[in-house]
Amino acid sequence: MTRARQTAWTRRRRRPGTVAILFVVLTLAASCAGTSSAASLRGQKLEVAAVWSGTEQARFQEVLRAFEQQTGVRVTYTSASDGVPTFLQHRLAAGRPPDVALLPQPGLLRQLVGEKAVVPLDDLMGSEIKRNYSPVWQLLGSVNGRLYAVWFKAANKSLIWYNIGVFERAGVVPPQNLDGLLSVAGSVVRSGVPAFAVGGSDGWTLTDWFANLYLRLAGPARYDLLASHRIPWTDPSVTDTLRLMSRVLAPGLMTGGTAGALSTTFNQSVIQAFSDPPGAGMVFEGDFVAGAVTGMTKAELGVDADAFTFPSLGQSAPVVMGGGDAAVLMRRSAAGVALMRFLAEPESGSIWAARGGFVSPNLNVDLAVYPDELSRSIARSLLDSGNDFRFGLSDLQPIGFGGVEGQGLRKELQDFLVSRDVDTTASRLEAEARAAFGP
Repeated sequence: MTRARQTAWTRRRRRPGTVAILFVVLTLAASCAGTSSAASLRGQKLEVAAVWSGTEQARFQEVLRAFEQQTGVRVTYTSASDGVPTFLQHRLAAGRPPDVALLPQPGLLRQLVGEKAVVPLDDLMGSEIKRNYSPVWQLLGSVNGRLYAVWFKAANKSLIWYNIGVFERAGVVPPQNLDGLLSVAGSVVRSGVPAFAVGGSDGWTLTDWFANLYLRLAGPARYDLLASHRIPWTDPSVTDTLRLMSRVLAPGLMTGGTAGALSTTFNQSVIQAFSDPPGAGMVFEGDFVAGAVTGMTKAELGVDADAFTFPSLGQSAPVVMGGGDAAVLMRRSAAGVALMRFLAEPESGSIWAARGGFVSPNLNVDLAVYPDELSRSIARSLLDSGNDFRFGLSDLQPIGFGGVEGQGLRKELQDFLVSRDVDTTASRLEAEARAAFGP
């Protein structure tokens, strides 16, 4: 067995075990028995909106079906194909918000709270949140000291996925630091395969690159200052990170160069890295890459595809940058409150976790329900990160600056990939951030 395989998190993919599936069934049965108001909910209707489509939509609808079976509530799922912020803007303007929405950004949560578009949850389910979530996730679901959101899905976005066969042929192993990552990238290129598949057509992938690099170069405390615009985007820590990003994502290291990266979606980047023959040795993104690998390629996790933690810079401490989707109640009803409580309990997260491609921030989701050792390792690292977890930088910004494709931070980093102009990019980012944050 090669050293590359020895350093991988997992050696081979395992199917969901009987114990894991039994755990989900038994806990669901217990939850059903404890739902005293289920009869009174029967026949009520709810609309739930989220960004998920394809495989992710199918998995979430399995969760919703379990709720329907428990309560008799009929749930309609709506996929926000244009993005949740745009979808909710249109629906609120028309006076037709969904009953429950899954928000991908804390910045959007703050905006909706300011518009009084979501229902406070403290008195409805505060005890469930305190029982099932660590302080960092309680804080992320709160605005001005009040609870408004349940973080149903999390994402560990400090991962680099690699093609095991490409690494073996290039004679490299997962690196321990960023200098090692650049060395590995060079070796992969010399073996005849581009180092990185980059889904730059989806600007959020570039903001995730920047956030991970910034977190390691500047540290968590400065990351928090930049996230809240208490330091400007012209700060030396920003320009230093842009220079580092230009080195890591050099045209010669990316599949198709700069033009190729900017015309490639996230899904296409995963396919490139794990196609046969491979179009790249590595692809960076969160734990949800696992679902894309198994759903869109013939690669097998742990045999053809594996992941390593985004490397540190020098002596920087190990940190996890991530994201997630938070459920909010937009129309108060007994059925809506029941669904929010269901999403806050470990039973609901266990359903999707057992299928793979999912990480729950719920402390009481048993790691045994995850289908393989790789998934368990990713979930464990996110839960263990505690106060060292940081939400994605773009998701912490006002929506117009950080949360919309084709504008703000996403567009500026796409332009930077072409221009490589550090100072101009920093100045433009600062001007847009100043306009977004206001006085």
